[in-house]
Amino acid sequence: MSNAFSAAAGSNSFVPLRLSGQSVLVKAIAVALGSLFLAASSWIEVPMYPVPMTMQTFAVTLIGALYGWRMGAITVLTWLAEAAVGFPVLAGGAGGLAHFAGPTGGYLVAFPLAAAMVGWLAERGWTSKGNLLRNVAAMLIGGAFILAFGGLWLAGMIGVSDAWTYGVGPFIVGGILKAVLATASVEATRRIHSAL
Repeated sequence: MSNAFSAAAGSNSFVPLRLSGQSVLVKAIAVALGSLFLAASSWIEVPMYPVPMTMQTFAVTLIGALYGWRMGAITVLTWLAEAAVGFPVLAGGAGGLAHFAGPTGGYLVAFPLAAAMVGWLAERGWTSKGNLLRNVAAMLIGGAFILAFGGLWLAGMIGVSDAWTYGVGPFIVGGILKAVLATASVEATRRIHSAL
C-alpha cells in the first residue's frame, strides 16, 4: 500500500532536477549553484528595521520546489554554513556567527526547514502541472513558516508587538508576491523541462 502511494505521489510530483538520482558530483554542483543563488538573492535588499527585506524567501522556497526536500535543505544548510564561517552571503553581504544570535537568527534557522517543507510538498504533487493554486499554497506555506518562526524569535528579543510591527507585518505582502514569483519560476522551469 505504501509503495503504491509512493509511486502515485512520484508520478504527480514535479522536482525537475531529480537530484536524488544523480551522481555525487552533480549533487555537489547543484548545492554550490543553489548556495550562490541564495547569496545573490540575499544581496537584493530593501533596508528595513530590524530585519531587511530580501529575496531570500523566494530563493529558499524555489530551491525546495526544484531540488526536493533533502537536497533543498542540504543546499540551504550549506549556504548557512558559508555564512557562519564569515562568507558575505547574507543580507547586505554580511556573514559571521553573530547573525545567528541576533534579530535575524530565527529567520535563518527557519530557512532550511522551509526549503524541506516546500520540497516535501513538491514531491507529493503540489507543484505538478494543473495544480497552480496548490503550487502557490506550497510557496505561501514555506514563506509563512519563515515569518512565523522568525517572528517568534524576534518577539523573544523585542516583544510581541514590536516583532509584529517590524518583523512580520511589513513582510506579508512581499511574501505573497514572492510566493507568486516562485510559482511562476516553477512553471517556467516546467515548460523549459518539457521542451527539452
